[in-house]
Parts: sequence; structure tokens; C-alpha cells
Amino acid sequence: MRTEPQPGLGGEAAHLAAYLSFYRETVVEKCRSLSTAQLRTSRVPSGWTPVELLSHLAHMERRWLVWGFLGEQVDEPWGDGEDRWQVPDDRTLDDVVGLLREVAGRTDAVLRETPLETMALPSGRFGEDEAPPDLRWICFHVVQEYARHAGHLDVAVELAGGHVGE
Repeated sequence: MRTEPQPGLGGEAAHLAAYLSFYRETVVEKCRSLSTAQLRTSRVPSGWTPVELLSHLAHMERRWLVWGFLGEQVDEPWGDGEDRWQVPDDRTLDDVVGLLREVAGRTDAVLRETPLETMALPSGRFGEDEAPPDLRWICFHVVQEYARHAGHLDVAVELAGGHVGE
């Protein structure tokens, strides 16, 4: 079981990177505690499955940091096809975790190399009519998305009999 990052990591960007890593690994650990059938079974009225939630998180981070902050074009920024949460049967948990880790590498590099006051490029996710946020705001948004969805996943995993806790 992972433990929450401790004080004294350095600057604000180091703390943001540590919390993002903590939440990424928390949701991966929770998903890995489930069988393939449990990963693809919804236990909530809204219908999402644990593997779909993990995929959503990978796409969410990529959408905010790569497409949003860096202004790079990405295929399917919202997920796969019209159903944003759908994970095709031929995509495994390892495939989804691989995307998450790839996106994490990009985010970690941005946080090491870019001041938090830097504004997102006015392309990609943010149109010309919309004032782009700074990196700090984007990171806080992404951390809160992970925290919120880690809680959702905790409930679904508990109902499935998987790992609960942090």
C-alpha cells in the first residue's frame, strides 16, 4: 500500500508531482487488485467500470497537460470514440496502465522544466475565445480529478472485493 507524500519534498512543483504520482499509483494498485472480469463489471448506477475509470484518468491527464498546456494535437483527447469511457475488449489493463505511464512521463517532465506561472498555449484544448490557465491551475485541477475518482474507484473496488484503503 502506498503512503501519502510527506512534507519537505522541495518546491511546489515537486509536491504536485509527488501527489500526482501517489494518486496514479493508487488507482493502478486498486485496479490490479481485481480480476479481468471485475475490471470490466460496473457496480455503480452510472455504468462505468474500473478499467474505464482508469482509462478516463489517463485521457484526462493527457487532455489537460499535453493537449491543453503544451498545445499539442492528440488523437482522441476525450477517450475512445463517441463513448468517452468505453475500453474495447482487446485493450488490456496493461495497455491502459501503459498510456497512463506515458502521460505521467510527459507531465513529470513539464513539472521539472516549466515554472508553474507559465500559461497554457492558446491552442489545443483552449480556443482563442478562452483565456488559458497557468500550469499551477491545471495541475491542481488534475490532482483533484485523481483524488475524486480514486474515491469513486475505492467504492467500486470495495464492492468487488478488491483492495481498499489509501
